[in-house]
Amino acid sequence: MRNGTRADRVTGQYAGSERSGRCPMPYPSDRERDRPWVMRTYAGHSSAAASNALYRRNLAKGQTGLSVAFDLPTQTGYDPDDELARGEVGKVGVPVSHLGDMRALFAEIPLAEANTSMTINAPAMWLLALYITVAQEQAAEQGQDWHDVVARLSGTTQNDIIKEYLSRGTYVFPPGPSLRLITDMVAWTVANVPRWNPINICSYHLQEAGATPVQEVAYALCTAIAVLDAVRDSGQVPAEKFGDVVGRMSFFVNAGVRFVEELCKMRAFTELWDEITRDRYGVADPKQRRFRYGVQVNSLGLTEAQPENNVQRIVLEMLGVSLSRTARARAIQLPAWNEALGLPRPWDQQWALRMQQVLAYETDLLEYEDIFDGSHVVKSKVDEIVAGAKAEIQRVQDLGGTVAAVDSGYMKTRLVASLAERRGRIEAGEEIVVGVNRFDTTEPSPLQAEGAEVIHQSDLTAERQAVEAITAWRARRDQSEVDKTLDVLRDTAKTATNLMDATLDCARAGVTTGEWAGALREVFGEYRAPTGVAEASAGGAAGAGLAEVRELVRATGAELGQRLRMLVGKPGLDGHSNGAEQIAVRARDSGFEVVYQGIRLTPEQIVAAAVQEGVHVVGLSILSGSHLEVVPAVVAGLRAAGAADIPVVVGGIVPPADAAILLDRGVARVFTPKDYEMTQIMREIVDVVRSANGMATTQG
Repeated sequence: MRNGTRADRVTGQYAGSERSGRCPMPYPSDRERDRPWVMRTYAGHSSAAASNALYRRNLAKGQTGLSVAFDLPTQTGYDPDDELARGEVGKVGVPVSHLGDMRALFAEIPLAEANTSMTINAPAMWLLALYITVAQEQAAEQGQDWHDVVARLSGTTQNDIIKEYLSRGTYVFPPGPSLRLITDMVAWTVANVPRWNPINICSYHLQEAGATPVQEVAYALCTAIAVLDAVRDSGQVPAEKFGDVVGRMSFFVNAGVRFVEELCKMRAFTELWDEITRDRYGVADPKQRRFRYGVQVNSLGLTEAQPENNVQRIVLEMLGVSLSRTARARAIQLPAWNEALGLPRPWDQQWALRMQQVLAYETDLLEYEDIFDGSHVVKSKVDEIVAGAKAEIQRVQDLGGTVAAVDSGYMKTRLVASLAERRGRIEAGEEIVVGVNRFDTTEPSPLQAEGAEVIHQSDLTAERQAVEAITAWRARRDQSEVDKTLDVLRDTAKTATNLMDATLDCARAGVTTGEWAGALREVFGEYRAPTGVAEASAGGAAGAGLAEVRELVRATGAELGQRLRMLVGKPGLDGHSNGAEQIAVRARDSGFEVVYQGIRLTPEQIVAAAVQEGVHVVGLSILSGSHLEVVPAVVAGLRAAGAADIPVVVGGIVPPADAAILLDRGVARVFTPKDYEMTQIMREIVDVVRSANGMATTQG
């Protein structure tokens, strides 16, 4: 852009990019206003080729950065042909199994000019290695020095494994080795890819898991402290260069609809980060202490009921991170209005992008200094959040730090309890959600008219094609070179040597995602995080109806001659455990004996647990779109085990047509996000148990 003409800068196009046939990367730079943030949409599905076409269309519409959504097998270190990947390939993102997939994903997109965010955590080192290797190949094709190209790469790997143990669930290795991978990446990128953000400390999912503003700020900063301490103590970065490490730390936050509170939260983040980096790490340069963050506004707050209301929710949430100049996001990605229904269409993503562009280019938002400086109301709220966050940070440090607070279950328990309290307030009507628990009368929506394709359907052949493609990839490569690089990776993992170079060698040799992660599993082992369910309760907030359901559970158990037992299961790789945890908490509060073993279980494991525990009902929670594959597998498995009398209920983002299929295949009930009254869900589950045992139901 430095060499572009004035016209190029105004239109946001790189000089010559269209003439060369490459996909342009627009970056507006009107110097008379605050520069706009990087505008992204979180995207990826089906295959690398399909996702590449989507990226190039979005860039042509004025998007200024890429945000790559990977599918769950990629996020958790499995190849498409692994048993655990069944039903998950290409569903919530793009499968990237090897260097060939990464080449296809960024075909015709010049990486030296791109700003790419990759939402990847446990295998972040691996995906960055593939990305760097493709950049090196692009440089060679264009006759450029690849060192120069790699030095110009800009973007972010999320790489925040701590929040995966607390909320999102795509962890692979135990906390200690995971922190080692992050440390190695930070040290290596600061030395070799100086414009890259090696970590995006992510409080986004903490809020979705129930975090209050104080908890979101505190736990994100605790993670940052853990990472910076680990990098400092590793000895890989000279003391005089540590400011460069701090300067590349970035954050990814959530913005809810309480936009004044969210605005104050971001100012509190900014104030605390400046203080921590100055006082704890001795960073003198204010630029290196700057709180740099991107945002996705709160997808959890989007409703299936009256989904058109999500448009104004998204706009209000965007204001919370853009109105305050001193705490303004430098990258924003917005969900689409229909994400509570399923995968958004390209048109829906375009609508979300246009929201950003209208705010940035049509309004006068970017023309002023911070309009909240001097506000006693804002200052008071910021001070309150800062004080609360400092106290919570100290509690975590007193427990031994972030890793210890994860292992003990302290932080997870706090989040589960916080979300249970919020759900209870919504059920009791104390917290209003328009169109859900208040103002729920509605007119027929033209956006969801009969015959309309309301959501995008991922390619149903993507999984089969991915399995065929990876088989062909393995057949073409030099297996001896693959074996050699994997041996080096294992050996290096047993030492304190930085793992990045060994990982790059694996990428060039044609190693697959599953093979890279599998080799490290052999050295590091695997991990199952605390669920946080045991000590959480929503009893007080759940309303009087809970007592009635508790009595119904007791009476039904008495008729059956044993206490009602419910297994809550998370089949497949979907790590969004919030719903499952809340169901488990409410079921226990309702009097059920609850069996909940956490995430990432095969249908066979769920069936075995249901039979062994002698449960009366199985509840499956799935938000990844794999319900048509894994749910029937559980139902069939129960029948094969002689336990066809155990009914199965399902909760998740399930389109009506899919719900009909599941019911036809033997599922007793399907609950979707519109079923927000969890005590009522418990009542219906008791009726399912009664019906399955030939007893009269309470609702006819």
